[in-house]
Amino acid sequence: MDIVILIVGLALVLFGANILTTGSAGLAQRFRVSEFVIGLTVVAIGTSTPELVVSLFSAARGQSDLAIGNVVGSNLFNTFVILGVTSLIRPVSLTGSNMSKDIPFGVLASVVLLVAASDIPLHDAPVDAVTRNEGLLMLCFFGVFMAYTVFSAKSAPAVVSEDTHRQQKLWFSLLLVVGGLAALVGGGELFLDSATRLARRWGLSESVIAVTLVAGGTSLPELAASVAAAIRGKTGLALGNVVGSNVTNIFLVLGASATVSPLTLGGIRLEDMLMLLAASLLLFITAFTFKRKEVDRTEGIVFLLLYGAYIWWLLTR
Repeated sequence: MDIVILIVGLALVLFGANILTTGSAGLAQRFRVSEFVIGLTVVAIGTSTPELVVSLFSAARGQSDLAIGNVVGSNLFNTFVILGVTSLIRPVSLTGSNMSKDIPFGVLASVVLLVAASDIPLHDAPVDAVTRNEGLLMLCFFGVFMAYTVFSAKSAPAVVSEDTHRQQKLWFSLLLVVGGLAALVGGGELFLDSATRLARRWGLSESVIAVTLVAGGTSLPELAASVAAAIRGKTGLALGNVVGSNVTNIFLVLGASATVSPLTLGGIRLEDMLMLLAASLLLFITAFTFKRKEVDRTEGIVFLLLYGAYIWWLLTR
């Protein structure tokens, strides 16, 4: 039965991603803002809802491993798997703003999380933890990020329709976005619940479940939305979705979770945080390697291989 639920959840996620992409592109066209900005805000926050729900409930129940592992695993999945798969479909172009502001903000988020969680080496504390004060600080960072995004939208290149008569009506675009997000969240929850039950039957630890199955399950909306966007040639939407989701996961999801209840790392190690920082830095470096200012197919393959190596190390450590 769990396998059937798994398939139904995946089908809902794919359907939701398709209509969410259509609605988001319509909003970008209607309000004449770039697809990247829409991806960075509406799509990124919407597709991060599963992570927010899972981490908040985990924090409230005292399951810190699940709350932190969910975010760390999701961000690694976003960068290595989603961008890797997306670039295999169509190379992802990077703008000057991406390289000077957006991607560095993602690096900053990873640095903040690493510093916040390094209590033993930095403060000689008995355990590594993200405290309530650090959670509130992360929420402040998220507010700054949103303010910057809104400000940048004013100067972003306008999206010009090829046929103004074929523009989606505003209410229809909003309906597609809301319906798409509902399908993504509902499908993601079905997938997550069934996958977690299956994993526990196989005897996997909670931290491994969090970084692999839970993170992969809650990242399915981002994967489906980015793949759907790439197929339609909207790689700016896909990139914005990944960068925005990574920042949202750390500053909003972990910030809110730590505010509810301080989070100890438990089975999640600082090596995992360092891997997260390395992924953020690697995304920035891709702008200057091979074909400059894009994540090409070769780099996409490298991303996927690195993720596979990390998961192998995680399961065998």
